[in-house]
Amino acid sequence: MGYTFATMDTLAGESARFQVASDQSLLVYFGHQITPQAHERVRRLLRLLELEPIAGIRNLHPAYCSLLVKFDALKLKHNELEAILRKYLERLEEVRLPEPRQVEIPVCYGGEYGPDLSDVAAMHGMTAAQAIEIHSSTSYLVYFLGFVPGFAYLGEVPEALVTPRLATPRRNVPAGSVGIAGSQTGVYPFATPGGWRLLGRTPTAMFRTDGNALSLLSIGDRVRFVPISREQFKALESK
Repeated sequence: MGYTFATMDTLAGESARFQVASDQSLLVYFGHQITPQAHERVRRLLRLLELEPIAGIRNLHPAYCSLLVKFDALKLKHNELEAILRKYLERLEEVRLPEPRQVEIPVCYGGEYGPDLSDVAAMHGMTAAQAIEIHSSTSYLVYFLGFVPGFAYLGEVPEALVTPRLATPRRNVPAGSVGIAGSQTGVYPFATPGGWRLLGRTPTAMFRTDGNALSLLSIGDRVRFVPISREQFKALESK
């Protein structure tokens, strides 16, 4: 995706940058490096636009350090929208974000559920148990949702476990698979092709149709993975 993770102070004082993305969309960048600080600015702008909508804006798509704003080209022009958004940017410090939810996701690591766990551990000169400990002892930030409905991009994976994605993607990754790719981790909500290295699987549904929120996770949530046994997996799966 062209992004790299960076330290908290990398973007200190850096202003937003605008880029035309299409004839009816505008990108607002807060740098090109992934930091919690940059992402907080994305969330603040998103929150402000949700609280005070701009007539003519159709959709908002947050990412690691940018916000894609799609608009009605019959109602707005790029320069007009940029001028309005610059006024919003002046007020970001006033925006109060909701307290992040703390979400725990049970994961059965290794075996048929995590076919890449042993390889990932070997690549870093550690045991599978150590890899599980590192992956499950971290609190991950939900940066944004994409790829497929309910798929949350989580970061950052501890440096000791950072691993490139597979050279050749799998044709079918089972729903609930927990994988890593570089400094990212996430859960596949549906069976789909994918190139992330699979460490385990969760019986928890990431995409639901029985409530107001279709996705279990939302931008800004904090996530921890909790190791469970195969027996616990089966019991939770059957509920």
